[in-house]
Amino acid sequence: MEKKTKAIMYSHPTCGYCDLMREELIEKNLEFEEIDVSKTPEKWKEIEKLSGGDRITPVLVNPDGSVEIGFRGIGCNYNS
Repeated sequence: MEKKTKAIMYSHPTCGYCDLMREELIEKNLEFEEIDVSKTPEKWKEIEKLSGGDRITPVLVNPDGSVEIGFRGIGCNYNS
């Protein structure tokens, strides 16, 4: 199995915490792929699976498979 070297960040353009997480990842020089769920709404299913049912951003999946919900534990909730 191929080892992932890039983190995946799920984001939404109206979430200020996504901006903070993105800035921190860039500052730390970490490679990441960003998935904007406003442009790819089908990705909400992945977020819900990772977060235990919440529609929240940001969600970061690290290369080792660990998951961070929110920026330092705080995020924007999009449950309707």
